[in-house]
Amino acid sequence: MPDTSAAPSGILLVDKPGGITSHDVVARARRALNTRKIGHAGTLDPMATGLLILGVGPATRLLTYIVGLDKTYEATIRLGVSTDSDDADGVETARADADALGAVTPERIAAGVANLTGAISQVPSTVSAIKVGGRRAYDLARAGEEVQLKARDVTVSRFEVLAVRPVDGAIDLDVVVDCSSGTYIRALARDLGAELGVGGHLTALRRTRIGAFDVADAVTEISPDAVGQLRSAADVAAAVLGALPVTADEARDLRHGKRLVGAAARLDGALTPTPAAIDPDGRLVGIVERRGGDLKSAMNMAEDAS
Repeated sequence: MPDTSAAPSGILLVDKPGGITSHDVVARARRALNTRKIGHAGTLDPMATGLLILGVGPATRLLTYIVGLDKTYEATIRLGVSTDSDDADGVETARADADALGAVTPERIAAGVANLTGAISQVPSTVSAIKVGGRRAYDLARAGEEVQLKARDVTVSRFEVLAVRPVDGAIDLDVVVDCSSGTYIRALARDLGAELGVGGHLTALRRTRIGAFDVADAVTEISPDAVGQLRSAADVAAAVLGALPVTADEARDLRHGKRLVGAAARLDGALTPTPAAIDPDGRLVGIVERRGGDLKSAMNMAEDAS
């Protein structure tokens, strides 16, 4: 665990409640931990709950290696009603008639889900946080400007329907989704509804996993005591990227920007091509990468914050 007598540094898993933004969570953490240097990996919409990973102090440098990890979501999709945001926070734009809804059979739902599983091309929702010309798409949409987002390639490795529940004038699907970073679950709801000819939107969303990190291990309240729940940069980097033990002399050389000459073969069989260099005291030296036959730091941590 990090040294809590010094300025806080580490990774904090938070179970975000609904009704607040990811930035609100960061603001609460800044007040509770009395530090400004806090960021997060992977925005959750205000409606969504679940796992939000915060980087505190120098450990914020690890967030770039966390944000791209695959994720798991639990969600409820409402078929038969479309909204302008593709979720329940938006304004209803269309509602399917009873005949169209009655034609939505379990077999058609299964086929639609199958078509949205695997490597797919997905157009993000217009109220997403993607920047268009330097401005967030949701800011443009709320200002009444036309937003046209390009399709992106994502991977949905699991899209499983757990329950089908008729509701008044609609059908609710409880689903679980494993997907690559950058996948929009709202867009899956929209596209499934479109494929079935009835429209659809998201009514509930909870992120339960990011990479190897699970919401079951997250804090639900951010207080000054949360500093005791910070995970060390070394532990997190090793979990995400794999660990490469280095000697004290090698740690010093890496921190000074020197290469470990002829050491590239030590990456053979490593978890990733950019493992975490860990010194004999268990501190994170930095993230290393292959440079020809040598190893060199791609990112260094300060010695007193690792």
